[in-house]
Amino acid sequence: MHRLAYCNVDDLDLTKGYELVSKERKDKINHYRFDKDKKLSCGAYLLLKKLLSEENITNPEFKYGKYDKAYISNYPNIHFNLSHSRKIVACLISDKVVGVDVEYIDHEIDLDIAKNYFFHEEYDNIINSKNPPDEFFNYWVLKESYMKYTGLGFNLSLDSFTIQIDDDIKLKNDENGIKFNLFDIGEYKLASASKYDIRKCEKWDVNDIY
Repeated sequence: MHRLAYCNVDDLDLTKGYELVSKERKDKINHYRFDKDKKLSCGAYLLLKKLLSEENITNPEFKYGKYDKAYISNYPNIHFNLSHSRKIVACLISDKVVGVDVEYIDHEIDLDIAKNYFFHEEYDNIINSKNPPDEFFNYWVLKESYMKYTGLGFNLSLDSFTIQIDDDIKLKNDENGIKFNLFDIGEYKLASASKYDIRKCEKWDVNDIY
């Protein structure tokens, strides 16, 4: 089982959404100063709850692992991961470990980030591509989805592993059969890392996640 979805939450009704989230999520939403960040935090939670409910997963109890990766303590065989950027939230749920990342494509990105922090093979491919900023974000979301998949997040160094993008996308020297999927969604890149080959990415309307 796996469901990958995203939603533009720019028009999310914070007053309405706020009443539908847990106390813990309300505390997290309140931590943010700007409405755009509150909407992302609220919208990500609402999208997750909606996907879970459609799979008959009710009253989930969220806990956090050693490196703050969230899990559902009363459904140990259900895994999820969240990401957000600018106006978009993304969620992936599965019966296997997962990682997901979404990023806005910033065409003014400093490519020295890749030079200094990516594996040299990845940097070379970015610089030699037809559209270096676009290729940079292909690598960025794929690498971060894997880092989140491992549960280590940024405790795993960006240059400690290599993503190879050819006809297929894979982790160099992978021994665990990890599947990567990459999606272009308008001005954003979205990637997943899991045990499944995910071909479908659902687009949700903000009014359907309340």
